[in-house]
Amino acid sequence: MVTLVGIAATYVITPFVIHTLGAEGYGLWTLIVSMTGFISLLAMGVPMACVRYLAQHVAERDSAKVNQTIGSCAGLYLLLGGIAMVVGAGLNAALLMFYHLPPALHDQAGLAFGVMVLTVSASFIGFLPEGIMFAHHDFVLRNLIKVSGVVLRLLLTIGLLSMDASLVLLAVVQLVCLAFEFVVALFLIRWRYPDVRVSLADWNMPMIRQIFSFSVFVLLLHAGARLTFEADALVIGAVLGVASIPFYAVANSLIVYLMDFIIAIAAVVSPMATKLNTEGRHDELREIFLKWSKVALSLSLMAGLFLIVLGPRFLGWWIDPGFEGPSGQVLQILTISSFIFLPVRGVALPVLIGMGKPKAPTVTFAGAGVVNVLLSIALAKPLGLTGVALGTAIPNVVFAIVVLILACRELKISTMKYLTYVVPRAALGAMPVLALLLWFRLGIGVESFTGLFVAGLAMLLLFGLTWIFFVYRNDPYVNVQGHLVRFRAWGRA
Repeated sequence: MVTLVGIAATYVITPFVIHTLGAEGYGLWTLIVSMTGFISLLAMGVPMACVRYLAQHVAERDSAKVNQTIGSCAGLYLLLGGIAMVVGAGLNAALLMFYHLPPALHDQAGLAFGVMVLTVSASFIGFLPEGIMFAHHDFVLRNLIKVSGVVLRLLLTIGLLSMDASLVLLAVVQLVCLAFEFVVALFLIRWRYPDVRVSLADWNMPMIRQIFSFSVFVLLLHAGARLTFEADALVIGAVLGVASIPFYAVANSLIVYLMDFIIAIAAVVSPMATKLNTEGRHDELREIFLKWSKVALSLSLMAGLFLIVLGPRFLGWWIDPGFEGPSGQVLQILTISSFIFLPVRGVALPVLIGMGKPKAPTVTFAGAGVVNVLLSIALAKPLGLTGVALGTAIPNVVFAIVVLILACRELKISTMKYLTYVVPRAALGAMPVLALLLWFRLGIGVESFTGLFVAGLAMLLLFGLTWIFFVYRNDPYVNVQGHLVRFRAWGRA
């Protein structure tokens, strides 16, 4: 639901910001967000390490170690946030010096960059309440806070930019929303978990060393993610110009939100994998891996088929007809690769991390990110935005294949068993859905919002029926028919 609300907010905010700031203004904003996003790598993977050890100590009901972990992470967040401010000042100078910025936006760019550096640096300590909630499996409460933050961002963005189309105000909105989520979450934690305290007096050097021993691999994971999904704006801005960034960014944003939707599974799977592995319940862990991998592939197919067939038309209607061609090609390339990439990124990778086996998958992901940047640079000049998309898609597919093999090996599941359970029925079930979407595009030629909306509803209906009565029929891990019987009984009651 958090992801769906975020998508709805982006649906409104993106065209509004593009039309308010213009193509160059939005391209510059995307460049600022991308550059400042790399500062978050200075968190050193501490947030995920914090969740991993907090989940373990909560499962062991060891409140002393829980508070030691919280205090140690809080101290690290403050220290790393201060370092991030210094690094951000250097990156601000680099932005103004090395990129050809529109003269009218030059002064705004420096100030907006500074506000975003402050936001990213403050977000380090902002990770702490979220980690505490994840460790206690309090996902619903955390998500309610996130939804409130998304709604606040939507209202502030439209309200403030309507008064003044400024990059600085857009950056201030991000800072205000971060402060809102942090204060609300901290208040609720103090209310719900009376044994939990946030105190720097709990700083513990053995715990710090333990966190860093795990977090270095999480750093590689985050570096790979940044290089894969945010470095493209830097490449395009340097090779093709700032004005070309929006055509790639709007297509990439749809893939990122689809990824966020699938990675929402990881937010539950990773701490659950830690719990099951700690308790020695390996059969249940294997069941979670297989079951949620099939769910992740199913969700990827559901959204991805629509994006491949009707996504370009949607972009043309949503933003501007000029976006349908260049952005549509980028969207199709990235979506095809996501069918292989997302189930592994959403399930296999967090399972390995939850089991305390982060080294190989995170090194692989970081390597794929580096290859992405180099390949995108090489292909950008001859192929334009299509080359940048290929430079992202190819390393993602290779990464997914490698990590899938690693996960199956660690869980003692043959790769053939994984593929036999996860892929065939989902792939066959996708065929009638694909045929329906092609009929809407080629047969009817839908272009309007009404046509796209009707096509989406028809696709969802057919997808649901196909998955209930074919893909998940007699499934060994998911009893869909049993859930439907209970639902009908509840309806009659």
